Amino acid sequence: MLRKPVILLSIRSSCNSRAQPEHTPLNISGTAVERVESIKFLGVQITDNLTWSRNTTGIVKRAHQRLHFLRKLKQASRPTNILRTFYRGTVESVLTYCINTWYCTCNCSDRKALQRVVRGAERSIGVSLPSVQELFQSRCLKKAQRIAKDKLHPLHTHLDLLPSGKRYRSIKARTTRLLNSFLPQAVRLLNSHSALTVT
Repeated sequence: MLRKPVILLSIRSSCNSRAQPEHTPLNISGTAVERVESIKFLGVQITDNLTWSRNTTGIVKRAHQRLHFLRKLKQASRPTNILRTFYRGTVESVLTYCINTWYCTCNCSDRKALQRVVRGAERSIGVSLPSVQELFQSRCLKKAQRIAKDKLHPLHTHLDLLPSGKRYRSIKARTTRLLNSFLPQAVRLLNSHSALTVT
């Protein structure tokens, strides 16, 4: 077999209980390509049914490892600002890596596991920290604003301003998965932000 494996993405396998048809094996130059259920791409664990539990489990594990060092700094009586800076650089950065890609379609148990990491950091530092949901919304809004300003961005055409010029046209979605994905979330955040700005 070739070294490079292949992953076949199918959202039906996660939401349809009926047996899925078998895909024809992929062959390149007469050599079969290995099919895998998950693959790591740019640090994000992608599964063939596009669920994010495996990715979230890895994130939580790495974040907990870094919380250990945060507790050591706390035991050494380091100032709160040092602890907060360490948290943002070593723990929060892990929690929010590519968060626009995977967080919006995470299930409740995965979100609770991520939030438990933040609560553990709050106990160690002794101050309130932004929730994972707040971090996602902040980064999603910033990303959407950059896309709206960049006419060359591939997603720019999906952000359609209404004739008023103040709000963006909502994206219609037939499935919950699409409704909770990045673009519809981005439009909702842009519209709520513009409404707050106007008032």
